[in-house]
Amino acid sequence: MASPVLHIEGVSKTFRSGNNDDVYALSPFDLSINEGEFVSIIGPSGCGKSTLFNIVGGLEISDTGKVLVDGNQVDGSHHDIGMVFQEESTFPWRTVLDNVAFPLEVAGIGKSERYEKARELIDLVGLAGFEKRVPSELSGGMRQRTAIARTLAFEPRILLLDEPFAAIDEQTRMLLGEQLLEICAKLKQTTLLITHNISEAIQLSDRLVVMSFRPGTIKQIIDIELPRPRTTDILGSDAFSHYVGLVWDHLRQEAARGMQAVKQ
Repeated sequence: MASPVLHIEGVSKTFRSGNNDDVYALSPFDLSINEGEFVSIIGPSGCGKSTLFNIVGGLEISDTGKVLVDGNQVDGSHHDIGMVFQEESTFPWRTVLDNVAFPLEVAGIGKSERYEKARELIDLVGLAGFEKRVPSELSGGMRQRTAIARTLAFEPRILLLDEPFAAIDEQTRMLLGEQLLEICAKLKQTTLLITHNISEAIQLSDRLVVMSFRPGTIKQIIDIELPRPRTTDILGSDAFSHYVGLVWDHLRQEAARGMQAVKQ
């Protein structure tokens, strides 16, 4: 791995609830991610995963701490950070080609050049032949691949993914994960994934960060020492099953705490 590109230092966040009570979403949180590294964050519902995602992406302001890219503090949206959300985010009136080319169009790049770049990315995410389709003609997985290609169009140093395949069936999710790994490897893309899916996190990650229940902080960091390149063939291996059990052991207590908090 190269040197760290993303630093999250002492980030915390408290919200005011509808009952006028303080909700402590994030406890001081520290994490560094290396150039080209794929890191996943997993934790129980309500642990602050999405809050952390929004803070790193510049959509939310932390109460304490800071986020740095190459030592420079991030304030608001940052051109080196690209975000892909769980929710549908393609433009329904635009074709796949025009969706992917959109950031380049905004940047003032000429039509011929931006379409050439967009076609390269469409091919990279496995959607060659669908350039003229609109999102309503695509499956959920294809729409998310379009969103990923669009985010990659402006060449972010860091790719943030907030459960991008959560609404997709398990089999398709695993196959899309394999394709995402190929994309990230080819681009040497630094990636931070927020997920609640243990298998997905293990399949994709170099390191897996398990968060505690609210206020969320790091409970455990697990190095995923599975060979690369990784394909879906790894899912049935004893080594993969070992990691599933290890992650669940760390996650189970925090998930139980979360369920108990909901009952109260």
